[in-house]
Amino acid sequence: MTTLEHRPNTALLVVDVQNGVVEDAHQRDAVVSNIGELVRRARRDGVPVVWVQHSSEDLAKGSDEWQIVPELAPGSTEPLVEKTYGDSFEDTALESVLSELEVGRLIVVGAQTDACIRSTLHGAIVRGYDATLVSDAHTTQDQTQWGAPPPDQVIAHTNLYWTYQTAPGRTAGTVSTKDVGFSDAP
Repeated sequence: MTTLEHRPNTALLVVDVQNGVVEDAHQRDAVVSNIGELVRRARRDGVPVVWVQHSSEDLAKGSDEWQIVPELAPGSTEPLVEKTYGDSFEDTALESVLSELEVGRLIVVGAQTDACIRSTLHGAIVRGYDATLVSDAHTTQDQTQWGAPPPDQVIAHTNLYWTYQTAPGRTAGTVSTKDVGFSDAP
């Protein structure tokens, strides 16, 4: 269980599912569809959905590339956290948003696996959160020209090592979209 006191709630954290981030991502449509299913289920179950949106030189705030993909839309009352670093907690309002919602457990989805997803997962667990990665609801672009493994291997490796991630008093792990239980312990 989380090491954060008085944080009994779970939230779905949707990281950087933006036009310019997932445009050429591995299995983009299937991943976006899985995220959409999780968003619908979270809303149905009264679980907060927290959106994260990245900006940088290549992803200018307000540009078409910066927008959340058209298949997904944050609800009018759902928090949207803007960030400029890989870790969604770094220099953002995410911690205060989660504190206000009494969230101690995160279900993490989005992009990119080998950048913002990994950074956010590690950022969450070191800050005391339980952090579960949805194994078929995160993706990345092909970075092989820079020496990275192919995207399917990056995703598989991240799923593998996050399945066995541990920290004192906190839980981690992976689960598939169909097996996500928002009220269950991971």
